[in-house]
Formats: sequence, structure tokens, C-alpha cells
Amino acid sequence: MSTTVAGTVTSPVSDDAALPPLPLDDVADVADRIVASVSTVIEGKADVVRLSTVVLLAGGHLLVEDVPGVGKTMLAKSLARSIDCSMRRIQFTPDLMPSDVTGVSVFNQQTREFEFRPGGIFANVVLGDEINRASPKTQSALLEAMEEGQVSVDGATYRLDAPFLVVATQNPVEMEGTYPLPEAQRDRFMVQTAIGYPTSTDEIAMIDTQAGESSLASQRAVTSADEVARSIAAVRTVHVAEAVKRYVVDLVTATRRSSELRLGASPRATIHLIRAARARAAVDGRDYVVPDDVQALAVPVLAHRLLLTAEAQIARHTSADVVAQIVRSVPTPGPDLSHR
Repeated sequence: MSTTVAGTVTSPVSDDAALPPLPLDDVADVADRIVASVSTVIEGKADVVRLSTVVLLAGGHLLVEDVPGVGKTMLAKSLARSIDCSMRRIQFTPDLMPSDVTGVSVFNQQTREFEFRPGGIFANVVLGDEINRASPKTQSALLEAMEEGQVSVDGATYRLDAPFLVVATQNPVEMEGTYPLPEAQRDRFMVQTAIGYPTSTDEIAMIDTQAGESSLASQRAVTSADEVARSIAAVRTVHVAEAVKRYVVDLVTATRRSSELRLGASPRATIHLIRAARARAAVDGRDYVVPDDVQALAVPVLAHRLLLTAEAQIARHTSADVVAQIVRSVPTPGPDLSHR
């Protein structure tokens, strides 16, 4: 028996023809448009908005952890609305099943065939809201999709459309009804960030904004899915000098040797840090990576992957503190990093 999706027979996974990359100057323009659009909704958080855009153009996934009510979900929805693409929201709850995320094959009595019903993961931008309120089994349903851009169900593999971005939100693990994310799941998020409380001035402005039409409702797309996919392809062409590659490896290796950590960063973290640094360089209008790109991204890319020793926890150190100290201690490469 064959498997169909909405009445159409599916074919084995195959790579689509790659879209030509945008010129790097145009990538910076795309990023500026996205940042400006999202900033109309998320006020006073330019750094967070810019970091989210870097993750998008690096082809990564974003984890936003913060207390309820600071705009985590709003950030994810606004980022999706700034792009003319498909977007789906998965509300993670304790009773959510893995098949709700990936999809399920259902036997159609009329056609006498199994019909695949796609789950919430089938979209360009997927909002995983309160991801740590679902069981680890359900959380793990995202692993293949986030790493390989595909989903395997009942022996069949289905390709996800590009670009593909998961923006997951979670409340701090100390809050009631939460499950800690498995290490394998955390490692697949390129960046973890927090939004934080707004300043008094921004909060006063927020009161006036919310009195009228929601800024999210009036937000319009400023770019297309194809343009974002071409921007991601362009980011991969950004030059990384051998000295910068060595610098990144030295930083990651230092996490594995730190006496304050019982689990250091993985090789995937090395790759993510390079990809994010390339995207940051492109957003800044450069075709090469500098050490400042790596240093600015070290904490958001590495910290959430690390596990502290009991002694470091008792001393009230955080993984972000450890990464910041490592960045200060590892020698920085010299100039002349733009040569190919």
C-alpha cells in the first residue's frame, strides 16, 4: 500500500534544486527589514531582535527562556509574520503526543490506503510554545526535524520546506509543571536567549500601544521565504580565516577542560558558533568573520549546552559566567582576517 499526503502520493526524500544565493549586500538589507519589522512589535529589545535574525539567517533554531508575560511568544510570532511563509504553533502540554508534532498515518476506508496527516512541524516557521511543559518523549519528536530538516513516520521520510526555523519558548525550570529539556534537544538549538523585563520608558509606551490595535495584527511581511532561503545560502559563503576557526575550536575545547563544567560543548556547538558568526558578519555587511563576531555570540551559542559541576552550582556560578571567563582567557587572533 502507498502512503498519500492530502491525496497526493509522496515520493522519497530528494533535495530540491538549490536556490542561488543572494549577494551579501542584499543579505544585510533583508536583515535590516526583518529587524525593523519585528522591532515595531518588540519594543526596546533591539539586541534580542537582532540575535533572532542572526539565528534565522544562519539556518539555526532559537530557544527563548524567560518568565511568563515578557513577550517570548510575541517575539516568535512577530518573526514569522515578518516573512511571507507558512507558520504553525504547537502548544506543548503534558498530554501532547509525539504524533501531534510529526504527524501520523491514518487508514482511509474509501481509498484503502494509508494517508499521512502532517503534524505541527510542517511549516517554515514553527513556534513551540512552552516546550518544557511536554514530556521528554514528546520534546524528542523534534530532534530529526531540527537536525536534518525531515521527518520519518512509519518507515517513510518527508522533507520539510526551506527555510525551516523552530522558535521554542520555555519557562524557567524552577516553575511548576515543567520538564528540563534533554541534553540532545538543547544541543540542537543554535542559540538560547532571554528577553527580560522592559525599561520603565518602554513599559509606559507599551501601555499606549496596547490601548489601540495590536501592533502584531498590523504587521506585514517584509521578505519572502525564497529570499530568506537565498540569504541563508549566501551566509554560507562568508569567509572564515584559519585563525578564526582555530579560535573557535580553542574556545569550545576550553569548555571541555574547565574544572567548573561536567559537560562541555559538543562539536555541533563548534559548527553552530561558526555558522552564527558568519550570519552576524553578513548582517553587518561583511564577507568575512572577525573575532568580535565569535565573542559576541559565544555565550548565547554555548552556555545552554553546558552542565555545571556541583561545586560551581554551590558557588552560584552560571554557565554564562564560565563561557564569559573562557572568552576572556583564550587569546584572540590578530588582524588580517579578511584574506581568502
